[in-house]
Amino acid sequence: MGKSRLFRIFLILGSVFMILLIIIYWDDVGATNFYLHTTISGPHSSHLPLEGHTNPKWKPDKDKEGSFLSDIDAFVNQFLEGTADPTEQVRGGTPPGDTRNQSSEKPEERFVPRREWKIHLTPIAAEKKQRQESRKQLIHDMCRSNSSLDFPGKNRTFDDIPNKELDHLIVDDRHGIIYCYVPKVACTNWKRILIVLSESLLVDGAPYQDPMDIPQQIVHNGSVHFTFNKFWKRYGKFSRHLMKIKLKKYTKFLFVRDPFVRLISAYRNKFEQENEDFYKRFAVVMLKRYGNYSKPPASAVEAFAAGVRPVFLNFIQYLLDANTEKEMPFNEHWRQVYRLCHPCQINYDFVGKLETLDEDAEHLLRILRVDNVVEFPGGNHNRTNLPPCPVP
Repeated sequence: MGKSRLFRIFLILGSVFMILLIIIYWDDVGATNFYLHTTISGPHSSHLPLEGHTNPKWKPDKDKEGSFLSDIDAFVNQFLEGTADPTEQVRGGTPPGDTRNQSSEKPEERFVPRREWKIHLTPIAAEKKQRQESRKQLIHDMCRSNSSLDFPGKNRTFDDIPNKELDHLIVDDRHGIIYCYVPKVACTNWKRILIVLSESLLVDGAPYQDPMDIPQQIVHNGSVHFTFNKFWKRYGKFSRHLMKIKLKKYTKFLFVRDPFVRLISAYRNKFEQENEDFYKRFAVVMLKRYGNYSKPPASAVEAFAAGVRPVFLNFIQYLLDANTEKEMPFNEHWRQVYRLCHPCQINYDFVGKLETLDEDAEHLLRILRVDNVVEFPGGNHNRTNLPPCPVP
């Protein structure tokens, strides 16, 4: 009887000890497994129809339910050893959740690239590499606490950034990419590229293959892209932890342009053309405050018919007015890049410029190892007709 009682005491103590261990380590273990599961199974690439979109050709993909989970153990080992390469899926592995063309073949033999464009085997030119190093070094120098340049939020940490200010960081878990989009800097086409790579949208039951087939109004639909500000709703208290993991592991890039030329481009696009939304939200305010119009036309159609619209000087006055942002934050089309992409808190791997867009796009796609899957659309890149500024 004594041995039985002793055994039960040890059993109870052991159970209590195990429960304490589970409680202590639950957050870290749960966060790691949660991250691995969501990253591998790709829940945000579920091909759900867009909010408010009624096109009958758009169909949800019910088959993509995590067929890649059979390879979790191998991936976990690679991840913990720091050897997992998110771009390997592009070269030969099956993309997460892809159940098309299932057979007895190994996963790496099932995935067929959508396009068979030639992969460049020649080394990337040293000049292009040096250009990137110069740009990243410039950001580093400007972000140092002892630099002469000062701006709000310069010295804060990533954890200090409000969740709502992370809405321009688009994540592609399939290829390990994070893109911070800057409006008026070729962001429409880069968003198209991300949609093609992530296969997040379907047309006629299949993912888009050509970026230019994706309508512009769909590209800018907020429900299409998985951005950092959506992490809290999906991952809860693990969201910041997962953001930091992705920022460390993924390739991060952004594109910029001369800031003054960007303002001119925004003005021409939003106020020199009939845009009902921007007219009512911004142009009416400019006309009343700086254009001597006590009662501006009620609509953009009426205003343009009467030849009434804010001049560029009114736009600049609006931006420089201290009262402007007391009413609402700057619109993303003229908001500063440091407020959109936080370059002093995020160590970007690639910094492109609109002034060298074609070269930079080709360079970046090779770095991302997706140049055999997609190419950047050519043609007009919305360059404002002004003398180009020098670039490093």
